[in-house]
Amino acid sequence: MEQLTQNLKDGTMELLEVPFPALPTGYILVRNHYSVISPGTEGKTVKDARLGYIAKARARKNEVKKVLQTAKVLGIRKTWTMVMNKLDSPSPLGYSCAGEVIAVASGVREIKPGDRVACGGPGAVHAEVVAVHENLCVKMDPSVDLKQAAFTTIGAIAMQGIRQSGLKLGENCVVIGLGLLGQLTVQLLRAAGVRTAGIDLDPFLVSQALQSGCELSLTRDEESLEQRILDFTNGYGTDAVIITAGTDSTDPVDLAGTLARKKGSVIVVGAVPTGFRRAPYYRKELELKMSTSYGPGRYDPEYEEQGLDYPYAYVRWTENRNMQAFASLLASGSLNTGSLVSHVFPFQEAPAAYQMILDRKENFSGVVLQYDPGRVLKQSVLLAETKHQPSSPAVALIGAGSFGQNFLLPALKGRAEMVAVITARPHNARNIADKYGFARCPGTTEEIFNDPVINTVFIATRHDTHADFVMQALKAGKNVFTEKPLCLTEDELREINRVWEVSGKRLMVGFNRRFAPFTKKIKETFGDAGPVAIQYRINAGQVPPEHWIHQPSVGGGRITGEVCHFVDLCMYLAGSPLTAVNARMMQDSTGLKDTLNILLGFANGSTAALSYFSNGNKQVAKERLEVFSSGRVALLDDFNILTLWGRSKKTYKGKMDKGHDREVEVFLGSVKSGSPSPIPEKEIFLSTLATFKILESISQNGTTIQLESF
Repeated sequence: MEQLTQNLKDGTMELLEVPFPALPTGYILVRNHYSVISPGTEGKTVKDARLGYIAKARARKNEVKKVLQTAKVLGIRKTWTMVMNKLDSPSPLGYSCAGEVIAVASGVREIKPGDRVACGGPGAVHAEVVAVHENLCVKMDPSVDLKQAAFTTIGAIAMQGIRQSGLKLGENCVVIGLGLLGQLTVQLLRAAGVRTAGIDLDPFLVSQALQSGCELSLTRDEESLEQRILDFTNGYGTDAVIITAGTDSTDPVDLAGTLARKKGSVIVVGAVPTGFRRAPYYRKELELKMSTSYGPGRYDPEYEEQGLDYPYAYVRWTENRNMQAFASLLASGSLNTGSLVSHVFPFQEAPAAYQMILDRKENFSGVVLQYDPGRVLKQSVLLAETKHQPSSPAVALIGAGSFGQNFLLPALKGRAEMVAVITARPHNARNIADKYGFARCPGTTEEIFNDPVINTVFIATRHDTHADFVMQALKAGKNVFTEKPLCLTEDELREINRVWEVSGKRLMVGFNRRFAPFTKKIKETFGDAGPVAIQYRINAGQVPPEHWIHQPSVGGGRITGEVCHFVDLCMYLAGSPLTAVNARMMQDSTGLKDTLNILLGFANGSTAALSYFSNGNKQVAKERLEVFSSGRVALLDDFNILTLWGRSKKTYKGKMDKGHDREVEVFLGSVKSGSPSPIPEKEIFLSTLATFKILESISQNGTTIQLESF
């Protein structure tokens, strides 16, 4: 199938042949008939992508600060590579479309194949096939033209702005900005019985607003504008101003303050700055509100990705219920989005549609892309023939977010035959295939597991998918490398152990720190000197409570998802199996289990004190490791500086290297040579089990938990 993308580096647009999107639990697969271009939001996105590097930096100051912070840690060269990797990649466009459902995943309740639906959100892109969560999709009445239905998501944005205003039947409103979003706002206000006036810079849009339902529509340069609005409101000023404009100027917010009545409200729906004149807002005691996109649920992963709904009695209008309301108004004939369609472009001419919007040489409002529902689509993309040598690793990669692209893929390049790559985002899979020479982009993971050529699978997806993918790959006779964690529950761990023992294949988890050059130096220095005492402090930094890693069923929490790294390194340095854990957590208002102290015991008498803190400061190095044994001491600062004390003091300095490249190299080497996995699987299982026992110890107020060996 084809998807419209733009390159963030230079703004180049193209229709890219990509595989079908993944279909996780709760999602539906839709074949698009129409999608709508948002001239404001998407036009700005395309315009920004075509800026030079300096202009991009000026427009994204916060991102520049993050880049500079990263450069301090990883160095300029690595950071530059990461930035270019992000910029020189295709980015999707679009968020409002309509079509026919062709497949549904498990967990979908109300929608079935064959239904005609409108879709919204980050998955509702300009592509022949899209995957969206059920909460971001609504069924359409058979009487509604799908061309009109494609406006549903943008309509929900307009509807949420009106809800934020609190306007009632018979009141009046001024809409500033009469682009597509403003026109839909006007139509909705008319349907709600609210008298409406509109203001815009463009005479064409001012004229169109009269057809949409404005009683009064004015250009911004109208000399008597303020007086005419005052007359329109019987001398009181308007009850509410809804700003749907997009501009860098504060004029819309300043004007809103002038036009609103005392105790009135101003609702910001469009992208405008709020550094406005204080006097009108202060003297009139105006209420200024922001409207969040489609409504409650937007940007909430539990709602948009996991399907958790808000109670109807307490949150009457969620984003999905707003979309439903808009769909009902279309079905009843109360709205007519067809009147807003100024241009319809065949999907193959999508770049020309965007160019028209940027050039602004002709009048436009609703710009629609039309798809050919009869075109034969391919679920997978074949880029090259596979030329497999039985003795070499033939690799498939499942998932490739920022970590996979910045660390795993560079390590894989040139060391294996790149057979297949699949990611949740089709354009991402195609981009990676082109950059790293993968032969194809499958449409489903089953194609990977059933492929006899593929002998090694790398997994870099979200944590909740690891266990299932690992077991499917092992059962299919593949060697497996998965990023941490191996799994999220002890039951999954036991089952993986059973499947691995039967498979006879290698299983590796990305415990990269044991492969770092300075780690190897410490190991060589201590040799078999006997038990060691380890002090390991991790300044982990804060992760927002709403982040997916804190969700038990998705990320498993930071102990399961990240502390496993440090437990494994301690066991490697101790040179002995873990036997016991003891943990205490700092109590704070967040309730997150990510600031704690852990004691580890090992069979040879070694001990480790592991401190994992999320309440520190970014200016302090992330990791500090100390190892003591028989008069020898090693001090490793953030994998940059290693100091050793014995008969003499020695200091080694180098660029940060946490072993990512080396771990992939030795794993692929073991596949090629037929040797065992670089990390004994029993150690992997034990490190993973330890994280579950750490959580158990915390729940039992620091009780010491004994670990049984695998």
